[in-house]
Amino acid sequence: MTPRSRSAGLAASEKAAITAACQSFIGEVLKPRFLPSIRPTEFNYPIDILGKWHGNRYRFLQRYRSGFPENLGEEFESPFARLDWIGRDRFDIQWFRHTGTWHRLYHDVSLTEALEILETDQVLHPL
Repeated sequence: MTPRSRSAGLAASEKAAITAACQSFIGEVLKPRFLPSIRPTEFNYPIDILGKWHGNRYRFLQRYRSGFPENLGEEFESPFARLDWIGRDRFDIQWFRHTGTWHRLYHDVSLTEALEILETDQVLHPL
């Protein structure tokens, strides 16, 4: 199956359900655990954890703000994990390496399993 046909197979209702589950996970698990408060520093510091779709991939991102004098206040996003939709309630879990490449760590898991893995596997946690 090509990426185009897999993406075409993701129904809007399923995408909405995945988004809702992931947003709940971010709000109830990731933010309280990894970003309970925003602590400005003179370096780049995290200000948010969020999720976004990119095709049939749901990326988990950490948003940063710069404290450096030369770009004070500028913001950017850095991904840390990704769910690749491969079929109805089936996902691969990818980890974003600091080199800018994605690596599949888990294959063919349900959304429930994927969220449990994201919660427990420290490699997949935001920095």
